[in-house]
Amino acid sequence: MNKLEIKGDWNITKGKLKQKWAKLTDDDLQFAEGKQEELLGRIQKRTGETREAIEKAVKEASSCCCD
Repeated sequence: MNKLEIKGDWNITKGKLKQKWAKLTDDDLQFAEGKQEELLGRIQKRTGETREAIEKAVKEASSCCCD
């Protein structure tokens, strides 16, 4: 995934990611346009998950709130 596309309400997506990985904080999930790599890195560092798993979880969480 070259560019992380986050659609819909970020607060809903953020809540779903926190449910999946309870150790994530609001600071970990600060999203700023153009800082997708940093966001993925923070989540990966906190959870120990692979980049692919994190990208999949973010994509699933963001697509669920846009239906």
